Amino acid sequence: MRVLFAGTPAVAVPSLDALVNAGFNVVAVLTRPDAPLGRKRVLTPSPVAQRAAELGIEVIRAARVDAEAIASISAVQPDVAAIVAYGGLVPRDALGIPRHGWVNLHFSLLPAWRGAAPVQRSIMAGDDVTGAVTFQLEEGLDTGPVFGTLTESVKPQDTAGDLLERLSHSGAVLLAQTLSAIDAGKAAPQPQAGDVTLAPKLTLEDGHLNWAHPALAISRQARGVTPEPGAWTVLDGQRVKLEPVRLRPDVSGLAPGSVALRDKAVLVGTGSHAVELTRIQPAGKKMMAAADWARGLASLESVVFE
Repeated sequence: MRVLFAGTPAVAVPSLDALVNAGFNVVAVLTRPDAPLGRKRVLTPSPVAQRAAELGIEVIRAARVDAEAIASISAVQPDVAAIVAYGGLVPRDALGIPRHGWVNLHFSLLPAWRGAAPVQRSIMAGDDVTGAVTFQLEEGLDTGPVFGTLTESVKPQDTAGDLLERLSHSGAVLLAQTLSAIDAGKAAPQPQAGDVTLAPKLTLEDGHLNWAHPALAISRQARGVTPEPGAWTVLDGQRVKLEPVRLRPDVSGLAPGSVALRDKAVLVGTGSHAVELTRIQPAGKKMMAAADWARGLASLESVVFE
């Protein structure tokens, strides 16, 4: 079976590898154009483009699936298109090119968390269990019938990066199994059932911690936005980046946003009990241990995060 693979970030690479290792004929990869990275803004191929080059697979670069991209997709004559975090919508004209359509690997248990940031939103909402599904791509937002499902427990200290890493590998197996079933004529997609929740793309503001919120909500928010866009707060009018915090239910009495040092632990007050900072990156400096940052200050008495 001739497969077009569409994907861009590192979490899509295991799926590309899984399809190649399963023996599918991956005739081309569709990915986003090279992007400027680092301080020098060097144009860099996407992780999927880099892996495709290593595998000797043709790469179609497109910021969106426009007429030019559609022509390139048609030219490789795919029987099916597998899509994992490509980063753009697939229009109707492209959906009909492969005879088996497009199969999307999505990192949630649909219809929960339809959208661009399902893992992040799941952690922020406090879900105990999430997962991944393969489904038939339609014009609607993640609305198509489901081929296969897997579940994954959300660990108490999981960041979005941690959870996505695990799901990228288990999901890759699911995607290969789904395409095998389609190729064998044994796939039977079922309509989605359950409550719909949405997972819009994260913005920088989603990482701004509100210290008036309960400690558990702050912890979930920080883990959900790690590694991107990252958790942050404001100190003396400047944005300060933070890594996920630890819950400290044994410490109370600190006003929301107030910072204190107790037994070498840097604590911050919230709307409930305190949290402990792990690592912090002040404006213009590198990420460092919170205790090292605190030692560099004359006093913490007047330090208040906003």
